Amino acid sequence: MTIFIATYITIIGLLFGSFFNVVGLRVPVGESVVHPPSRCGNCGIRLGAKDMVPVFSYIFSLGKCRHCGIKFSPIYPLFEAATGVLFLWMFLRFGLTGAAAIGIVLASLCVIVTVADLKYMLIPNKVLLFFAPILIGLRFMFMEAPWWHYALGGIFGGGLILLIVLLTRGGMGMGDVKLFALCGLVLGIGPAVLAFMLACAFGTVVGILLIFFKIVQRRQPVPFGPWLALGTLIAYLYGTQIIGGYFSLIG
Repeated sequence: MTIFIATYITIIGLLFGSFFNVVGLRVPVGESVVHPPSRCGNCGIRLGAKDMVPVFSYIFSLGKCRHCGIKFSPIYPLFEAATGVLFLWMFLRFGLTGAAAIGIVLASLCVIVTVADLKYMLIPNKVLLFFAPILIGLRFMFMEAPWWHYALGGIFGGGLILLIVLLTRGGMGMGDVKLFALCGLVLGIGPAVLAFMLACAFGTVVGILLIFFKIVQRRQPVPFGPWLALGTLIAYLYGTQIIGGYFSLIG
């Protein structure tokens, strides 16, 4: 039964991942997520069902349009696969529980935000407004700590990024502020601090590598939303263990 549920959740994740690509690419520029139907950006041919099977269509077509032969971006199957893996991971980590439901919704938000921020360096308000009541409702329905623990997480997340925005005069955007305020509210204060530290670590390392390999220039702005998303997911999945392990080492 566990294998069946895991397979089902993974398939659902792959399908949602395909939709999340559309949301992340269209919503920031004010386009509908349902119209027009998906088409090849080069020849304009409408993609059929066989072209839109998550991950597998990309593999079987060798990443090319069947009609004109232009290469599709590997971003599409990457985020489809990532969503499937995250949905499965949440189930394997928490089982069929409220924590898994929160994790799946949180992962969905993080995937969409990452797609949008990488493409446009923008975190859409519409996406945050859609997910906020769902995540807040789920978190206070399935609390694992006192309510103020989560309230402090939200205040810390939003307040810290807002302070950085003010001090750097645009080093980050208000989308990052709202995103991490929501993530902090879901995580709680301790995991929120961990998530920020992880985001800074990942962002710094990747930023140095991008500059070293001359993919970006010094002082060129890069999106921070994906690293906040990654730090948040790690903290949600393993924050308690990481924090407990740290204090056991220094205790």
